[in-house]
Amino acid sequence: MSTLTHFDDAGQAHMVDVGAKEATHRVAVATGLIRMRGETLTLVEAGTAKKGDVLGVARIAAIQAAKRTSDLIPLCHPLALTRVKVEFATERSGGTGQVACTVTVETVGPTGVEMEALTAVQVGLLTIYDMCKAADRGMVMTDVRVLEKHGGASGSYIGA
Repeated sequence: MSTLTHFDDAGQAHMVDVGAKEATHRVAVATGLIRMRGETLTLVEAGTAKKGDVLGVARIAAIQAAKRTSDLIPLCHPLALTRVKVEFATERSGGTGQVACTVTVETVGPTGVEMEALTAVQVGLLTIYDMCKAADRGMVMTDVRVLEKHGGASGSYIGA
């Protein structure tokens, strides 16, 4: 297992020094799900939830979250993002439904964008929960993970 980079030799937390790292094109893709009742998914798909266009608002929230990740995660570097793409896919099975949120984040810089992609997914799913909780308090957010990342010295990662 590799050494944890956010701790110095004395075990104190610190922000990793990326000043000497080469600026390269970095991409990360993350995904997650929110499971809900079928009736709730019908509201989401129809755009008739009490608070309005659920997926439209969740898309904007996810983009905003990617841009603000360093404000939320203490040791993340603030990054100039070049692209944030948010996609939603709905699926039904029996009486239940789910919405998958997949976010692609890109930058040209000295450090990766996995945290930005993961944060965007979580906030997108949280926004769906917030907008639909009056209809379904039993929604479950699950399976949030990095699907892939590219760029930098560590190369590419493709998840299972």
